[in-house]
Amino acid sequence: MKIFCVGRNYAAHAKELNTTPELEEPIIFIKPRASLLARNVPFHYPPFTNELNYECEIALRISKNGKYIQERHAHKYYNAISVGIDFTARDLQNELKAKGLPWEKAKAFDGSAAIGTWIEIPPNQKLQKSIRFSLSKNKKIVQDGNTADMIFSFNKIIATISNYFSINIGDFIFTGTPAGVGECTVGDILEAFIEDERLLDIEIK
Repeated sequence: MKIFCVGRNYAAHAKELNTTPELEEPIIFIKPRASLLARNVPFHYPPFTNELNYECEIALRISKNGKYIQERHAHKYYNAISVGIDFTARDLQNELKAKGLPWEKAKAFDGSAAIGTWIEIPPNQKLQKSIRFSLSKNKKIVQDGNTADMIFSFNKIIATISNYFSINIGDFIFTGTPAGVGECTVGDILEAFIEDERLLDIEIK
């Protein structure tokens, strides 16, 4: 099982990070299996960071093996969506980026990928282009996104990933975070929603 992630897929988020959203194709990185936070398990604040950030994203569940997938056929390769949190050690990431080093340590550590309850997609049905999702911290909305604002669509993301990596049944894809990324601390309660349905809740310990 692999967890593919997309960086800077919402222009407003790229702006808040002082980076450009003008990309020819999606930025792809991978989290290992150990990054997946087990369901109903609290998230423990890592000892190697003093600036832990939340990044709420729509996640896709891959249901078919594939390679070199054409964009127009990509919708056939996932059968469920959910909402996830890509936890990021922002201070460590900034330090690594400043040195020109890879930043897996800041993004792919154990438990850094939380995924909520899956919503099944009926066979042969395409998702609508506008899906609202949000994240609350201690009952206050901190991120409010819509997939209509994505720079690269779900299908474009899958087609791009499959040009470089095989996708396999059981893989997950985090499709990018909107603006509003921020810091979380011990004691915070994070709740993630698609529309008005809460699919994920996590306590930071």
